[in-house]
Amino acid sequence: MKNLFRTLALCLSLTLGAGALAAERGTADEAVAMVHKVIADMKANGKDKTIAEINTLGNRYRDRDLYVTVMDMNGKELAHGANKRMQGVDLIDIKDQDGKAYIRERIALVKANGKGWQDYKFVNPVTKSMEPKSMYFEKYEDLLVSCGIYKKP
Repeated sequence: MKNLFRTLALCLSLTLGAGALAAERGTADEAVAMVHKVIADMKANGKDKTIAEINTLGNRYRDRDLYVTVMDMNGKELAHGANKRMQGVDLIDIKDQDGKAYIRERIALVKANGKGWQDYKFVNPVTKSMEPKSMYFEKYEDLLVSCGIYKKP
């Protein structure tokens, strides 16, 4: 009986631990909601004010490994919610570790479809590791608003 309780306790702790790890990562629905929140704030408060707020790296547009980016349709990163060094940088020719020109691809996708998902590899700001990422994006006026999720490598 004692061993049964130990086994149950171990199973419970492993289950709760796995749930805690999953909770550290944002979900696809949360990424979409974050993009919608940015667009709503741009409509209500203006693009410049919203971009400036994203660039403070505060918690309004950041949650765990979720953060927002805003770029113009030429690939210039106007706002990056996790890395100040990316703010204001022309990223049109950047490639991931596999050589994928993901900014060029994202701009083409948003021009063709207005919104969508894109897969590539990028450094997770929480784990500091290169990980597979799925980025949700939408066009708002002349801007591309994005928020992505990191997948387990």
